[in-house]
Amino acid sequence: MRLKTKIASALLGLAALPAVAWAAVIGGTYYAPQYDYREFFAAADGRNFQVILYGNAFPGVDPGRVAQDLLPMMQAAKPRPALTFTYQDPPERPRPYYRLVLTFDPANDYGSNSVCAGVPPRFKPGRPGVFYVFAVYCRNDQVLSETTAWVGASGPTDPGIAELFRQLFQVIWSDSPALRPQVGGSDRR
Repeated sequence: MRLKTKIASALLGLAALPAVAWAAVIGGTYYAPQYDYREFFAAADGRNFQVILYGNAFPGVDPGRVAQDLLPMMQAAKPRPALTFTYQDPPERPRPYYRLVLTFDPANDYGSNSVCAGVPPRFKPGRPGVFYVFAVYCRNDQVLSETTAWVGASGPTDPGIAELFRQLFQVIWSDSPALRPQVGGSDRR
């Protein structure tokens, strides 16, 4: 009986290896007090939603090819609104101007306020085999949410990146009721 248990445990461990190899890590997360998923849904549903990429996730690979390979993965992992991710600038800057900014391997002191304000990014050297991204959801010059995420990846079509986007989008656009802005007060006497 013990041998069967050990064999079953070993097989389960081996079966879990691909999942572990693709496991993305989501770093620290911030939500502004003004963050509201319902606002994101209303702004994105049935529309194009701009994604801006900074940096090169895979040095030695053409950044245009990386961008081309990442877009279908992002689209497949998109959150619930019927949105279409695009890299194209809108013909005229909308007000409010919502966008997702993905910065690959940003410098440690490059913060989300700089991202939304349009300050040119600074970078640190990337680590080979690691896809690292700093994601910031902006409305005009204001940060609404931010997080970091990383996963081991050999190139822009690595399946681990698709899993990273699924997890990342659930965090950057969380629909948790706990994050809804507290409008007004209650008068309990």
